[in-house]
Amino acid sequence: MQKYILALDQGTTSSRAILFDRAGLPVACSRHEYPQHFPQPGWVEHDALDIWHSQLACGREALRLAGVEASQVAAIGIANQRETTVLWDRATGEPVARAIVWQDRRTAAMCDRLREQGRAGDIQRRTGLELDAYFSATKLHWLLEQVPGARERAERGELAFGTVDSWLVYRLCGRHVTDAGNASRTMLFNINTLRWDEELLALFDIPSSVLPEVVASSEVVGLAAEECFGHAIPIAGIAGDQQAATFGQACHHKGLVKNTYGTGCFMLMHAGATPPVSQNRLLSTVGWTVNGATDYLLEGSVFMGGATVQWLRDGLGIIKESADVEALALSVPDSGGLMLVPAFTGLGAPHWDPYARGTIVGMTRGTTGAHIARAAVEAIAYQSAELLTAMQKDADCAVLEMRADGGAARNDLLMQFQADLLGIPVLRPRVTETTALGAAYLAGLAVGYWESIEDIARQWQVERRFEPAMDRGRRAELMARWGRAVEHAKGWAQA
Repeated sequence: MQKYILALDQGTTSSRAILFDRAGLPVACSRHEYPQHFPQPGWVEHDALDIWHSQLACGREALRLAGVEASQVAAIGIANQRETTVLWDRATGEPVARAIVWQDRRTAAMCDRLREQGRAGDIQRRTGLELDAYFSATKLHWLLEQVPGARERAERGELAFGTVDSWLVYRLCGRHVTDAGNASRTMLFNINTLRWDEELLALFDIPSSVLPEVVASSEVVGLAAEECFGHAIPIAGIAGDQQAATFGQACHHKGLVKNTYGTGCFMLMHAGATPPVSQNRLLSTVGWTVNGATDYLLEGSVFMGGATVQWLRDGLGIIKESADVEALALSVPDSGGLMLVPAFTGLGAPHWDPYARGTIVGMTRGTTGAHIARAAVEAIAYQSAELLTAMQKDADCAVLEMRADGGAARNDLLMQFQADLLGIPVLRPRVTETTALGAAYLAGLAVGYWESIEDIARQWQVERRFEPAMDRGRRAELMARWGRAVEHAKGWAQA
């Protein structure tokens, strides 16, 4: 009997695999970090083969740790870091260059030129996205122009482009596909027609021959080859990590909001069955397509969330493990007036400034590593608070609570400070690995492992509820101070 769903959760700094049971509870988990490459300031790259090998190893290890045979797995669901751009040889399956990561800023100047040409509004109307180097279109254009022979080979149909979901599916079963949610993050996909947009392909000079087929988020797209896990397993769920987390958080109805505290922070609100139009520089995106119906989301993106804590660990060396940050931050009563703006790769929503850079203001002779750690934790909450403010302005319904997930959501100090800044309760679910869980749910629905969206929504449970304890005046004072600090960070790389 097939008892489990295997979720492959491919993230920016690590690959993970989690085996889930019918109750939506994790049975076994494996996680492997892989190298990050920073060849020039503002450039961020991954070796796509590192992604593949680490993800395959995680899947195998999760099965081994659980003592489960692959034949007991009903389906595989894939969640992936979005926008990261992979270009590979169709015949050999080998990448033609390193993948350009979503954090990469190398194409900011191209976006500036398009903005000067007045193309930003049209791009937003078609794609729901801001014209920014964050998305895949300009990254793919760069690869086609800069990798020797790539454009000619692409025109001949020899190369395939995809976000990381496409890359993994191709390696697992040989099909070249993506789901509408991931496609909507490329800046080449029209979220109104749910098709690749011919005018955008022409604008970015992208040959249609490189594009993947768009499939539903919940459907069997192929069988993982037997040599991958020892048994052919249906690949039945595909979603970008933030869409998957929203689905896993049971935000299946209009007005429900979740925030994922991962490498970045991503706040998404279910917006219903039609694409929302933001007046506050948020993104409209496809959530998922299930049983022929497409749900849309309103999204705010913060580029540096948990990655800020990684910088404390790897860059400054003031903590040994990321989990150590809470204890260090709690060793002081507050940040001592310090503000850290972690704009290491620019600022996302609602600022969209690719030239902003990391800034620390308010230091004194009494400033210690503990104050910097506290300011780093608080910076994650400040950035997320800006997103909710913008989201509440756009929404036609009140936001009454926020559901939190991701690795940093286990930090109680962060969750309480977040509730204080938002002025609404923050709910942490029993299962915080909701990205993987959402991918598992999408896959399970496709093969009948779970019967309906309503069935999986009933499995969602609160582990802890953080109530706001800060008065409105203090909240406004802190947010105003944060705004001043952000202004110091803006435009720095242009100076």
